Formats: sequence, C-alpha cells, structure tokens
Amino acid sequence: MVKVNLDLAKELIAGAEKEAEKIGVSMVISVLDEGGNLIAVHRMDDAWLASIDIAQNKAWTSVALKMPTSNLEEATVPNAELYGLNTTNQGRIVLFGGGIPLESEGKVVGAVGVSGSAVAHDVQVAQAAVDVFNKK
Repeated sequence: MVKVNLDLAKELIAGAEKEAEKIGVSMVISVLDEGGNLIAVHRMDDAWLASIDIAQNKAWTSVALKMPTSNLEEATVPNAELYGLNTTNQGRIVLFGGGIPLESEGKVVGAVGVSGSAVAHDVQVAQAAVDVFNKK
C-alpha cells in the first residue's frame, strides 16, 4: 500500500503544478494523508489567497467522505437529500470539484485538493496529481 508522505506529496504537487502552468492558471495544491492531516500545501505565484483554505478543505472533504468533491454537487442543491451538508464539520465540507481522494489497494490513503480557477480547471489540475499517484 502506498503511504502519503512529504516526498510523495512533492511529486504530486509537481505534477499538478505542471498541469496548471500548461493551462495558464495559478493554483493552490494541497495534499493530505488518510487521517486528513496536512502533508503539504503549495501556493503558486499570484494564486488567490482564499484558495489556500479552499484547497485544504477540498482535500479534507475527499478524505472524510472518501469521494471526489464533485460527487456532492447534485446531492447538495436545495431540496436534495444532502442539502446543508456544507454547514456541518465546522464548514469544512466543500461541495464542488477539485478534491480527489488518493486510493491504494482499494483504500483511501489521502487526498489532493486544488483551488484557484474555474471548477473544471481545479478538477483538471487535481486529476494531474492523482495521475502521478496512480503510477506509483
């Protein structure tokens, strides 16, 4: 089983940053371990300050709920079964894409969270980090 540590987090961040540069956006990239503990956070030059917290919370949401944050979008709109979920857990639950769990041998072992652009870009950059992880 792959363990998420600082060396691995640096590799994931490098892969995500390369993708962010390719699409021309400055991002914040966070990597957490299976317990939701911060391993690394990387803020590219000129990335939004607000994205520091958002990226970490996207990763935390993915670890806590063992799913990509994008999976929550439809279930949390008004009148849907999980409406209001974002008001739980001291507001740490993020309901839009950019957080993706890292899985090894069928178990969530960490997550990456990305923030700094349109949601589609956040997901694209987060996926680049996951792609690096999946090659381990």
